[in-house]
Amino acid sequence: MRDFPEPRDAVVAAALELFQTQGFDQTSVEQIAKAAGVSRSTFFRQFGGKEDVVFADHEVLLEQLREFLAEGHDDPWGAVCAASESVFTHFAHDPELARRRYQIVRQVPVLREREIITVFRYERLFDEYLRGALPGVDPLDAVGFAALVTAVHNHVLRQLLRGRRKVPLSTLQAALADVRRRYGVTEDAAATAPDDMVVAVFPRTMPIAEVTRRLRSELD
Repeated sequence: MRDFPEPRDAVVAAALELFQTQGFDQTSVEQIAKAAGVSRSTFFRQFGGKEDVVFADHEVLLEQLREFLAEGHDDPWGAVCAASESVFTHFAHDPELARRRYQIVRQVPVLREREIITVFRYERLFDEYLRGALPGVDPLDAVGFAALVTAVHNHVLRQLLRGRRKVPLSTLQAALADVRRRYGVTEDAAATAPDDMVVAVFPRTMPIAEVTRRLRSELD
């Protein structure tokens, strides 16, 4: 993941501190700009409004994930899990800032609604990617996998945001490995040794499109 520009980070940090100390509705754009040491016009060039400051990281992350998924991956299911892990890593890098943002969102109804929409955007991105990367995949498998990855990610991330203890990336990785097992698309199953004869045994739960993809890769 690319780092966020420092001036943008400064505005976000200043805004979150003001939102926490004096309230979201009571904080003006002028106050944020002054605290961050930027002009009002600079603020509006970087953000569309106060809500956008709170969700600035997500906008950048979503764009980065689109670029990552567009690179093409031999294991599309694994690529979705890797995308989830990269988002978790970003917020775990500065947990105190992430917790401050979480607390502010919990207190402001309009921000909670925006959060729901943002979560759905991740889920939709994963769903659309799987449908494109796995032609013939059952839409229920694609949307179900995308939804479960997103839900598991949010559950583990909330453990970090609601407490003071460190939640390692391995916690999420273990949960995502369980998601893959549930769908019969484990990493071990994707790696098979080349041979003159292909004997394939797949779990009944494995999506048909994934069975087809693996057979095609072996026969090619």
